[in-house]
Amino acid sequence: MTTIARVETFLVAPRWLFVRVETVDGIIGWGEATCEGRSETVRTAVEQLSELLVGRDALRIEDHWQVLTKASFYRGGPILASAVAGLDQALWDIAGKHFGAPVHQLLGGPVRDRIRVYGWVGGDEPAEVRDQISAAVETGLTAVKMNASGRMSPVASVAELDGVVQRVAAAREVLGDERDVAVDFHGRFSLATARRVAPLLEPYRPFFLEEPVVPENSHLIGEFVRATTTPVSTGERLYNRQEFLPVLQAGIAVAQPDLSHAGGITEVRKIAALAEVYDVQLAPHCPLGPIALASCLQVGFATPNYLIQEQSIGIHYNLGAEVLDYCLDKIPLTFVDGYVERLTAPGLGIEIDEQAVRAADKRGHSWRSPTWRHADGSYAEW
Repeated sequence: MTTIARVETFLVAPRWLFVRVETVDGIIGWGEATCEGRSETVRTAVEQLSELLVGRDALRIEDHWQVLTKASFYRGGPILASAVAGLDQALWDIAGKHFGAPVHQLLGGPVRDRIRVYGWVGGDEPAEVRDQISAAVETGLTAVKMNASGRMSPVASVAELDGVVQRVAAAREVLGDERDVAVDFHGRFSLATARRVAPLLEPYRPFFLEEPVVPENSHLIGEFVRATTTPVSTGERLYNRQEFLPVLQAGIAVAQPDLSHAGGITEVRKIAALAEVYDVQLAPHCPLGPIALASCLQVGFATPNYLIQEQSIGIHYNLGAEVLDYCLDKIPLTFVDGYVERLTAPGLGIEIDEQAVRAADKRGHSWRSPTWRHADGSYAEW
């Protein structure tokens, strides 16, 4: 039988929330419901939503997704969407193990045999950027993403603008013409400053410019798109198709849903299909753990308009544990020459070290998003 017997959650270092769903016949599915800095809140939401799952058939994934997202009066938002995402991933993992197939096979079969990956690099000064990108290249990455800036004034000074350009120029110098750099504005720029800086970066040919405005100002993103020839991306803080529709209509080139925030595999597949109508590529946000990464990859292997995959191996957030620490077999999620090969094991394609997860949960974590504001006192993205 595939009846759901119980649901458990595990708060594990460095900042992740894992979900374990078990059926009465012993099939175990894993999901990741991490919401950075709010995972304890999501944990409670998972426990409440689990009341709608226990005792029911685990294989009715679409039906469960509809109930979890639409059956209650208050819907959506990062907390509920992240809780649904973790449960949804776990149900797909169960389905794959039940049928003896990787999830991408259940989604229609593979359209590619490997997926390109990128990693985030830090560095406040051009010299630091060069060093960090050089280290990333040595690991085999062919693409990286960097922050455009630190704190920015609402109307940037010449020095602030020059600082952005100098850092991206340093990245291009190291990467040459054969590798890519994406530049993350992280919602730190006003629209006026973002529009001003974008043309200055065009000579360095960024892979894409990410989140030029905060998500609540998505209605302004079309103004930015029209200010540059560089591809524009956004989506890590958009949680469903309805929220993606306006930015797709505004002309973004790359959609970046997070599979641990935007309703899991079920919803992100639908976001991908909607994006394809607008000739938009998918590059899911994923500075998270191994289950989120595996879920992204499963979608990627079955999705034609899939551009590249973010991964967080070695990222500065990972204090106390690394992405692969909770995997019994680390090979499936390792990358060679900047790519991850197609996962072939049943379910999500990875095997979680349950003993390590339970031990980590006893220690827990209390990771919080950093907060800061502009020099003028207005608040901004970190």
